[in-house]
Amino acid sequence: MARKAATTVTAASKKAATTASKKAGPTAAAASKKAATASSKKAARTAPAASKKAASTVTAASKYWLLKTEPGEWSWSDQASAPGGVGPWDGVRNHQAMNNLRAMRCGDRCLFYHSGAGAASRRVVGVVEVAREWYEGEDGEATAGGAVDVRAVGEFQKPVGLAEIKKAAGEVEGMKDFALIRQARLSVMPVPVKIWDWICEMGGGFVQDGEVEEEEG
Repeated sequence: MARKAATTVTAASKKAATTASKKAGPTAAAASKKAATASSKKAARTAPAASKKAASTVTAASKYWLLKTEPGEWSWSDQASAPGGVGPWDGVRNHQAMNNLRAMRCGDRCLFYHSGAGAASRRVVGVVEVAREWYEGEDGEATAGGAVDVRAVGEFQKPVGLAEIKKAAGEVEGMKDFALIRQARLSVMPVPVKIWDWICEMGGGFVQDGEVEEEEG
């Protein structure tokens, strides 16, 4: 009698365990699947957000500058005809201008500005980009005092004169405080985005190396 009872209890226990196992199996699998799906959805939402943030960071990091040069010493023609269109921007002695050169990063773009004694010669004629960040050459070299290398990107279709820029001081945001107007002797300066866009628009854009200018008509 005791043996039969024991056998019955064992069978009942085994059946209960099997039932519990079968019930637990689908439940665990469903929970695991649900967790995986939730994790996948969260990752999918996070990835585009991270990508968008990274793209925004890259754009925000890009800066614009203006570089002044006496055309008799180094003109746009000299820059464009240099090997690969690359040449050192050296000879800067003003402390503020040197700090601006030091702040430049590869890929930053700069307005190429012809300065001079005559008002008509003071104008933006093209765009260059930083090809090598701040470095100091050997003693006796032109770059000994520090320089950056810049590469010719393109010449404006129409030069933008200083008089034209000053005239827009009341129309373009930030133009009144633009260093080109406020600090006439500063040779290297940052350019706010809205002013950069306006000058490029007034210059009619520029033709980059390797491009063929389309003829009108």
